[in-house]
Amino acid sequence: MNHVRDLGEAIQTQIAKAVIGEAPIVRFLAVALFSSGHVLLEGAPGTAKTLLAQSFARTLGLDFGRIQFTPDLMPGDIIGSNLFNFQTSTFALTKGPVFCELLLADEINRTPPKTQAALLEAMQERRVTIDGRTETLSDRFTVVATQNPIEQQGVYPLPEAQLDRFLFKLAIDYPTIEAERAIVAQYGARSGTPRAEDSGVEQVADADMIARAIASVSDVRLVEEIIAYIVDLIRATRDHPDLATGASPRAASAMAAAARAAAALEGRDYVIPDDVKLLALPLLRHRVILSPTAEIDGRRTDDIIAGLIDSIEAPR
Repeated sequence: MNHVRDLGEAIQTQIAKAVIGEAPIVRFLAVALFSSGHVLLEGAPGTAKTLLAQSFARTLGLDFGRIQFTPDLMPGDIIGSNLFNFQTSTFALTKGPVFCELLLADEINRTPPKTQAALLEAMQERRVTIDGRTETLSDRFTVVATQNPIEQQGVYPLPEAQLDRFLFKLAIDYPTIEAERAIVAQYGARSGTPRAEDSGVEQVADADMIARAIASVSDVRLVEEIIAYIVDLIRATRDHPDLATGASPRAASAMAAAARAAAALEGRDYVIPDDVKLLALPLLRHRVILSPTAEIDGRRTDDIIAGLIDSIEAPR
């Protein structure tokens, strides 16, 4: 698994040239890619979410696409549509921006749920249906969506079915004072929006290397004790008095796949309990719903999940 670990370190090194102070987030992005998952980034405007996605795509040589989600965006603007050609009297498919390898769904919660749902089939099955015809997407198709905090104006909550298709929900906070000083020193003399290529971000992988890494991840051993631990953790979310809705069986399978990728990125061919603990919070925080009483009491989802992680005995 050393080649997976080395690739992960190379990704970290390149992205750090453009995005300062977000190494843990980059790690989760690599886990998602190697376990065929999608990522939801939540943070205030100006916290480098877009630059992070662009840098990640450039580092891996992925075909990059971007959709700016707005209230008037329609499903056809995402997946494409068949347009009539008057010269040939035939319909021709005009593919939407979803036909790429890494799609940045920018501010996804600024468009109504009907339009958000256009991504459901693409995220789950890596294909889209246009006028009854199925079009296949890339095997490496990955969605990195950004959203503004729900407290901000002009946003729509993502439906549960949409949220469940994201492997991780990652919270991007404001940088530390040291990181912010470094950001200002690097970008303060430039005008315009920062770009990955301007910071010297280079490609360190190609399609064959990514495919090899994904194949290696599938060979990582997951023993029965770890499987039981994952299932116990997921089922505990359904029985917690402060949670009205717990995580689905899809979450358990996703956690197993992500734990394999996390282990491979550490250079191991076997999963340990710490891999599961590392992933549990970003993997579960968007899959559970607080009970009305917990909301009134001001309980936080992250605190409840952290308590569950501590309460479930890990195998030794």
